[in-house]
Amino acid sequence: MAPKSDSAEAIVLNFVNEQNRPLNAQNVADALQKFNLKKAAIQKALDNLADGGRISFKEYGKQKIYVARQDQFDIPNNEELNQMKEQNANLQKQLEHQKKAISEVETEIKSLQSNLTLEQICEKEVDLRMEVQELENKLNKLRGGVTLVRPEEREAVERMLSEKLSQWRKRKRMFRDLWDTLTENSPRDPKEFKEELGIEYDEDVGVNLQSYSDLIPQGKKRTRGQ
Repeated sequence: MAPKSDSAEAIVLNFVNEQNRPLNAQNVADALQKFNLKKAAIQKALDNLADGGRISFKEYGKQKIYVARQDQFDIPNNEELNQMKEQNANLQKQLEHQKKAISEVETEIKSLQSNLTLEQICEKEVDLRMEVQELENKLNKLRGGVTLVRPEEREAVERMLSEKLSQWRKRKRMFRDLWDTLTENSPRDPKEFKEELGIEYDEDVGVNLQSYSDLIPQGKKRTRGQ
């Protein structure tokens, strides 16, 4: 007599047949937790099914291993096995094609998500139009001969730059005189001595006094004595 479909034995029998692999009571109990079956009930169901010949079992010491009866399954012959292998190969190819298609769609979705929405494009257009208008206004002022820097401000900056350059030139000359005096009769190599003291010339740090002097109009440069 077959067990009722909702009984513990029916649930266990269905699971063992579906798995069709060696199982112990703990394997079955772990897998059937959703049915709220206790391990003791699982063990009893397995033993009853085995005693009734519904499943097979073997004992390994104190442990029992249960497995579905193989005579209930249709065993394919060699031709059927070859057909199944061919079907499996075709399915694998279809799966690879589907994976590739999914990957391409995901890539396209990411690309679309990275693009601006219509609302964002409109906002960007407004900002760019305002920026262009500001630049055009500034360009029109320049074309009209508008002085952006007042003459007195320009003269003040040139005067300050000239004073700084004069100080720079003076300090360079003072250092050169002092350095020549120190190294004139010294047995040490001036270059090594300079590196030991950590002294850097303007050229060592990519600075050129003349390039700054050229910023001042020729008629307004101070003489070397100033």
